Amino acid sequence: MTVTIKTADEIEKMRVAGRLAAQTLEMIEPYIKPGVTTGKLDRICHDFITQENNAIPAPLNYKGFPKSICTSVNHVICHGIPSDKKKLKSGDIVNLDVTVIKDGYHGDTSKMFFVGKPSIAAERLVKITRECLFKGIEQVKPGAHLGDIGAVIQKYAESNHYSVVREYCGHGIGRGFHEEPQVMHYGKEGSGIELKKGMIFTIEPMINQGKRHCKLLPDDWTVVTKDHKLSAQWEHTILVTSEGYEILTLREEEKDSLANAAWQTSS
Repeated sequence: MTVTIKTADEIEKMRVAGRLAAQTLEMIEPYIKPGVTTGKLDRICHDFITQENNAIPAPLNYKGFPKSICTSVNHVICHGIPSDKKKLKSGDIVNLDVTVIKDGYHGDTSKMFFVGKPSIAAERLVKITRECLFKGIEQVKPGAHLGDIGAVIQKYAESNHYSVVREYCGHGIGRGFHEEPQVMHYGKEGSGIELKKGMIFTIEPMINQGKRHCKLLPDDWTVVTKDHKLSAQWEHTILVTSEGYEILTLREEEKDSLANAAWQTSS
């Protein structure tokens, strides 16, 4: 397994790509309301990425994926395909997963959105899943191990009576969409490779309300919970810095809350 250490120039390009991915999620939020189709959300994001920002939506035609973003609604775990037939309705939860290529480098992030008013159960799942992501992020520093990330995510999810999807994981990222290492969201503390300054990877826990088991639909992309219970996911692209980490896909809405967090480290 070869994990690349990014140069200062590459890191700066990754910051630019990460910022654009974050801005895409910020831009799309007002459009997410009952009655909109996931196909329309895809087109709006596509135009924002390509026409307004002269960048490339990485999912489009990646291994045959037909759209520019992934839209995963309710019991869809990941890789939901946007469609003009899929209308969002009040009470839905939806994950929008955005990956852009800018100047040859990738920025990858996802966020959960509520359509109208969510149920208490859905709201709690989304909240705990976001907390899983940030508990994983706070493990990142030189000398830590990949297993530290997965262990803390698994412990927190299971302590809240949820389960962690094991078939899909985070990944290294840079010039390639999916690079080494694979970043599991479960595992043992102290296991896996040692983190080094200059590594960049995603952390993107998929947390299920029910059992962890999933199945792939006949379209060969959409992954759903086997028990049809809700699933949630949040994702950021993370740089290992000399002191800890930098979130390359941080949105404006997150900056104030993170500035006050005890675990936020400087770059």
